Formats: sequence, C-alpha cells, structure tokens
Amino acid sequence: MKKILFGVSAATMALLYGLLVLILLIVFELTGVPLVTSLIVSAVILLIQFLISPFLTDLTQRWFYKTRFGAEVPVYLQEFIEEVCRDQHMKYPKIGFIDDGAPNAFTYGHTKNNARIVLTRGIFELLTEDEVKAVVAHELGHAVHYDMLLMTVAELVPTVLYGIARGLLEGAKSSTGGDSDDNKGAAAQVAIAAIAYILYIIAQYIVLWFSRTREYFADAFAVDATGDPESLSRALIQIGFGLSTHADIKSKKTGQNGMSASSVNAMGIFDTKASKSLVVSCFVNGEIDKAHIKNAMKWELWNTWAKWYELNSTHPLISKRLQAIDKLAPQYGKAPFVEFDLVKPESYFDDFLREIGISIAPAIGFLLAAGTAALFYLNNTMGLIPVSAGLLVLSAVLSLLKYRFTHPSKAYHEATVAGLIAEPKVSGIRSIPCELKGTIIGRGDPGCIFNEDYVLQDETGIIFLDYNQPLFILNKIFAVFKSKQNIDRQAVVKGWYRRSPVPYVELYTMEVGGKTKKIFTYGVGKVIRWIWLILTLAALAAVTVLL
Repeated sequence: MKKILFGVSAATMALLYGLLVLILLIVFELTGVPLVTSLIVSAVILLIQFLISPFLTDLTQRWFYKTRFGAEVPVYLQEFIEEVCRDQHMKYPKIGFIDDGAPNAFTYGHTKNNARIVLTRGIFELLTEDEVKAVVAHELGHAVHYDMLLMTVAELVPTVLYGIARGLLEGAKSSTGGDSDDNKGAAAQVAIAAIAYILYIIAQYIVLWFSRTREYFADAFAVDATGDPESLSRALIQIGFGLSTHADIKSKKTGQNGMSASSVNAMGIFDTKASKSLVVSCFVNGEIDKAHIKNAMKWELWNTWAKWYELNSTHPLISKRLQAIDKLAPQYGKAPFVEFDLVKPESYFDDFLREIGISIAPAIGFLLAAGTAALFYLNNTMGLIPVSAGLLVLSAVLSLLKYRFTHPSKAYHEATVAGLIAEPKVSGIRSIPCELKGTIIGRGDPGCIFNEDYVLQDETGIIFLDYNQPLFILNKIFAVFKSKQNIDRQAVVKGWYRRSPVPYVELYTMEVGGKTKKIFTYGVGKVIRWIWLILTLAALAAVTVLL
C-alpha cells in the first residue's frame, strides 16, 4: 500500500506543479519577471501558511468550538493510540474534545509528530469501542501519511494560479487606453490570464481528487490498524448516512464497553444522565438489517447528482468507501459487511438534466434579456426594447416556477430519517416535504458557537437541520444567544428534505417545548419573486404603451 500511496502522491504533485511551471514560463516570456522569483514567492507563501495554520486552528477550536485539548480519553482508546504510535514511530497526538452530541472527528497539524485529533461527544455516545477505534485509526492514518503536509503543498498550486490570473487581469486593465503596443500587451495578458484561470480550475479538481484518494488510503490504514473492516463500515454508516446500527445505545454506554458510568462522568466525555436509549430500525432481532443500509446506498450509487457532488467534494461518497473497505475484508479473513445487490429500476439521468434545466432557466432568461438590451444600446433598435422587457417577465415567471419546484406543497408527511435517506429521487433542487420528530442532539457544525444549524436524532438515525432565516445577522444572533437552549430537547420539525450530498432538512418550522419557531426564508423568497414579476410586468406594460 505504501508504494501505491507514494506513486499516486508523486504523480499528482508532478502534474500539479507541472501546470504551475507551465504558466510561470508563459508569464516569464510575457513580463520578463524571473521564474525563480515567482517560485520563491510561492514557496514563501506555502511555508508561512504551513507554519501558522495549526496554531490558528488551535485558537479557533478553543474560542469558537470550546474544544478542550488534553482531555482524558477512555483507557481502551488510549492504549490503542499508543500501540499505533509505537508501530508507526510517531508521537502521541494532541487530543481535543468537543462537548456536542453530533458525531464528528478530524485531524490537523504539520506532520505525524504534532498531529491534533479532535473528537466530539457524539462519537463516544453513538459508536461502540471498536467503532471509535476505527474512526480514530482513520484520523491517525491521515497523520501517518503526512496528508496535512501534502494537501497544503497541493493546494498551493490552484492558489498561485488564481493569483496569477487576477494579477494579469489587473495589469491588463491598467495598460489599456494607451498606444497600440500597450493595447497589444494588455490583450496578451488577458489571454494568458484566461489560460491561468482554466489551469486553476483543472488544478482545483486535481486537488479534490487527490483529497478523495487520501481518504481511501486512510480507510485502508484504519482497517489494517484494527484488523476489523466491519467496525469502520459501521462507523461510516452511522456518521455518514446518519443510520445507527445498534439496538440499544444506552446499554453500551453504561459499562459494557469497558467504560463505567462513573469513569465517563469523571472524564467529562458525556453525562450519563442525559444519555438516550435508541432502538433503531437498522437492527432487527439482534441482527443488522442490511436492507436499510442498502436503501441508504441507493441515492449515492444511482442518482446522477451524487456523482456531480462527489466531483466537487474533498471526500468520496460513503457507499464507495464501504465498497472499497469490503474489497479489503477477505485479506483479514472477514466477509464483506454489505454487498450492494439492488437493481436500479430506472435511469435517473433524465431527472438530473430536468433539474439542471429548472435550476438555470431563470438565469438564462435574464441573460437573454440583458443581451437584447445590450444590442438595443449598440444598434439603437427600438423594437428590441419590448423583447428585452418580455424576456425579463419570462425570467421572473421561470423563477417562480423554479421556487415552486424546489419547495413543493407544504403538505408535510410524517417521516423517519431512515425512510428519507432511502429515497433515491432527491437532490439540492428536488425535495420532499416532511415532518420529523426526535431529539436535537447537537449543532450542525459540532460545538461551533456561531453555528445555527442542528442535528436531530429520531428512532432510526440522525440528520442535519438547516436553520436559515432571511438575514445573516439573525442567524448569528440565534446561534449565539438562543441555539444552545434547544439542544437535548424533543422537537417536531417541518421542512423540505434534500441531499447535496449530505442528507438534510431545510427547516420551515421547529417546535420545541410547545413553542413553534418559524423560518421566514421561504416566505420572503416567495414574496421577492412575486414583486419581481409585478415589476417586470409593469415595465413591459410601460414599454408597450410608450412605443
């Protein structure tokens, strides 16, 4: 595995820096700026970013997430980390703890010898010992593979390419208006800026692919370190899909996993008085019901939107990671955890194209209206004025129709997390009106005092709740002063279920403690679109009368 990892990393870095050197050579020929100077500047930027970023992240974690570093971890986890560190000749990482019920884990730092691993309370509440070790092993894998360093080096390339594109455009603007030579030079700068920007986009997608590749290798490291592919698969299903795979969470929190209630309270990892039992639909008669997991995988493996979202994501789809882990299972004498054998009943590509069309139609109408107005301005063709006004009306109508499609009938149907996640026909554009009942267990961004979103847990799993009032400042005021009081309380929420690719509910109302909180974004968005339609109709009427 190490040889493959080295080969992939070397090839990716060669490709990225090849693109950077190419554009620097072109800039050198155009401007005469020494190539060495450009490379030195780039290296300095990288070095400064690399040196200070972990310390800035430490401060951010302490101030805004209330992360406690140096928190004591359960004995089983401490012994496991020590064992991995001995095997990998690395220092024991700095452990951070966020007191939030939403499960999350991440790592950052310079190298494997000063890595930080941050874990939330939800990791310990929702996962078993073996699953916690698998999650931590994945994070240790990032440190062992020097992913923090390599991703910093890789991300420098698109950053520099973007800077070159902007710099050349600014230079071109200042050069125009002079003699013909200046104008020719400006045109050349614009052309090279366009090339640099195209290379920037290409480099961005290479970096995203590289990041996804590192996740696969971190998964493989976790499987190797634990010798237990199934535990990592279970953890991914619970954290990634929001489906729990245990019949009784409470029983495993009170001593059966080697952590007594008193020891947990002493460590401050979570309060056993607040722990909830969770009977979940993925666990039937003492055995995992694989049908629920396969249903959760359908959207990622069938829906075309999933491929698009993954292309623009730093992480692979959970289903693909599960399949990759299952391929490793026979090496450890284990059977694959879940084999996806469902047959796709139809093509979802036509839905994908239809939803893209619905999404961009208003913008196309507006651009056509702007283009027609520009032609009128250049050619003084009066007949184009009503055409432009008519296209604006069309754009407004299309905007209303799009809003109706993205926010269908408010006949919210009672649903469960598992039931929603099993729906393959959903995206960021197409939604399902739903009503969910459960417990708010934490913030959407675990621990962040400025995050207004939530994570809701029902009898079948957990899901992200998107709380979004029309004004940004209202969201932040709610997050800082009111959000925390709803955590660990029963709630009934209504809204629209979406995936992009994370499953979430766009909130319309949220009832907690008998009080209903309404989100006004939907109503405001609808009113704005109606006002825009009325204004465009008035403009069309005025143009018709005047002409």
